[in-house]
Amino acid sequence: MRFHTRKWIKPQDLNPNGTLFGGRLLEWIDEEAALYAIIQLENPKTVTKFMSEIDFKSSAKQGDIVEIGLEVTKFGTASLTLKCEVRNKMTHETIISIEKIVMVSLDENGKAKPHGKTEIEYVKNRLES
Repeated sequence: MRFHTRKWIKPQDLNPNGTLFGGRLLEWIDEEAALYAIIQLENPKTVTKFMSEIDFKSSAKQGDIVEIGLEVTKFGTASLTLKCEVRNKMTHETIISIEKIVMVSLDENGKAKPHGKTEIEYVKNRLES
């Protein structure tokens, strides 16, 4: 799994218990998955279709740095399926895991659009062509 983004837990990210608000973390995950899928599928009209069970394993507190990891598990005709893990950067303790996030590439009418991709492409490889 590759960890792409880090977030610093600030006061506005906390719930009444003084720990990271789960909704904020899910917002960050959804944004990270969307950005990753948009870049992979080369389509800015890519949306979240499905997110499987969310498993909160530990919490984070103000001042902690968390990192969001994504891994491609499947390329569909118009979709990209990802697995996600968020962990504490310093302790590497897992905070949350999501087994399946499905992102779908859309056309200009909002319908699923085949993307023709079958494997992960890295920006450095695209620039070499």
